[in-house]
Formats: sequence, C-alpha cells, structure tokens
Amino acid sequence: MATIRLGDIAPDFTALTTEGEISFHKWLGDGWGILFSHPADYTPVCTTELGTVAKYKEEFDKRNVKVVALSVDGLDSHKGWINDINETQNTTVNFPIIADEDRKVSTLYDMIHPNADDKATVRSVFVIGPDKKVKLIITYPASTGRNFDELLRVIDSLQLTAYHKLATPANWQYGEDCVISPSVPDEEVPALFPKGHKVVKPYLRITPQPN
Repeated sequence: MATIRLGDIAPDFTALTTEGEISFHKWLGDGWGILFSHPADYTPVCTTELGTVAKYKEEFDKRNVKVVALSVDGLDSHKGWINDINETQNTTVNFPIIADEDRKVSTLYDMIHPNADDKATVRSVFVIGPDKKVKLIITYPASTGRNFDELLRVIDSLQLTAYHKLATPANWQYGEDCVISPSVPDEEVPALFPKGHKVVKPYLRITPQPN
C-alpha cells in the first residue's frame, strides 16, 4: 500500500463515478482538486458532509477547484444515497462520487487503515494543485465531520502562497496580513511588497495581503 506525502504527484487513476467514467488527472485539467473519502454510503456524518459540499460548489468554482468524493460502495448504492442527501440536506449533489468497489483508488491513496476498519475507508482529504502535486492531507476519525470552511481557508492560503513569497499566520483569513517568507532578503522586500511591511523580529515580517 502506497504512502502519499505532501509534494508527491497525486496518483492518477480511471474510475466509474455517478457522473460517468473519469480519468483523474485529465478530469482535473489545469485547476485545483479535492479528493475526499467516506467510510460507506448511508452513513449519517457523511450525509451532512456531501450536502455541505454541494452547497459550497459556488465557492469551490470561484477558486477553480473541482471536488470528487469516494466510497467503497457501488454506483446503484451511491445513486440511492444521493436521493437521501438531496432530501435531508435540502440541496442537489452536483459533483461526482467514485464507486471504488475494488478498493483500487482507496489503496492507491492509502485510505484504508486496518486498525480503524479493514474494509471501509477512513475520512481522508487530499488537496491537489494544478501541478498534480498533493498540497494538503487531512485524515479525520469517523465520528468527526469535516470543516469545509477550513478547507476553503487552506485553499485560499495555498493559492496565495503559490504565487507570492508569503506564508499565512495562525487563524489567517482571506484579506488579512501575511508573513513574508524567510527566504526573501530584506533588500528585496520593498519591491516585492509595495503595500509596505512591518518588522516584528528579523525573522517575522508582516505585510498586507498583496492581491
């Protein structure tokens, strides 16, 4: 079973989904992606999560992010479950769900943790950049629903820091001050960050969000 680390190329695969067959890298195109797994269909926490993702689609679209879910159940099961999600969460599921009955994708992405369950996937989240590299990995226990506001916040940070020599501090939200990367020499700071900056410590330099 593979172990995926940050910076690795996200494994490519072809899979059946509720929106037809996808070839993952081709489906992502030149945008960002989120791949997230569920222990099984017809589970209560996952029902709320998929409903939430459907409601957030506009926010993901704004950020050029495609979302795809996965569980080890089949397409018929997925389709029945989608009806329940739409009904109970007052939404319409508007993204594909992978049917991973042979556990091919789950194994590629190390989503089955035998100490938790040797058949079902754990709640994994992978954020993948336009370069097809893995930018974020989070694994949640079955009892805790994911925070999709946090995923949007992380994507905002990843997209900002991909194009500017910045990092984002604790609890950062879009529009707030950022930290200048330690690799930027002091003499280059004024040209790179014309909005100005503040030196708190030589290693801690703050600047307004440039974009």
